[in-house]
Amino acid sequence: MQRTPYCFAVIVFIGLLSISPVALAEPYELSEHDVTDPKAISSSTVSLFGVKLGDPEGKAAEAFETLVTKKTLGIKVEQEATFIFLLDQRKPTGPMAGIRVQDGKVDLLFINNRFAYRTRGIFRNVLNSESPDDIRKLLGKEEYGDENVMGAVMAYDTQGFQVNYLGKDINIEFTPPR
Repeated sequence: MQRTPYCFAVIVFIGLLSISPVALAEPYELSEHDVTDPKAISSSTVSLFGVKLGDPEGKAAEAFETLVTKKTLGIKVEQEATFIFLLDQRKPTGPMAGIRVQDGKVDLLFINNRFAYRTRGIFRNVLNSESPDDIRKLLGKEEYGDENVMGAVMAYDTQGFQVNYLGKDINIEFTPPR
């Protein structure tokens, strides 16, 4: 088999493409993937049941409606104003996760400790943490935050998420990185 310069160029191009930064940014599905390196997490690669930041409202609503048809998941979907909430049908005391839609696009994903049994990787440990110090041990020092007797807010803006610790209630909000 004779190799031509064209074939060689294609092989080199494919090789370069496979090691590009875009190829290295793997998606992190909150309900499936086990990510343990906190520096590897960016809100631009995080998804919640297939919904990512920037997705159109129609795609998000469709993705969440398919969750309802999968009875084994036990998820109830409710929309209130600009939010679409996911509730655990076993304990529907409040949303366990959800999104916010602004100007027709998803601009916020959130999960909380009710979602801990569904998430994988480092965020399962964060959602089950006992103190802000435990969260810092997992994620590293926040860029800025506020801690008082009521709880703590820890912002990781360059990675695009914020952790709100309120005793037994822990929320993680994903927004576009700043």
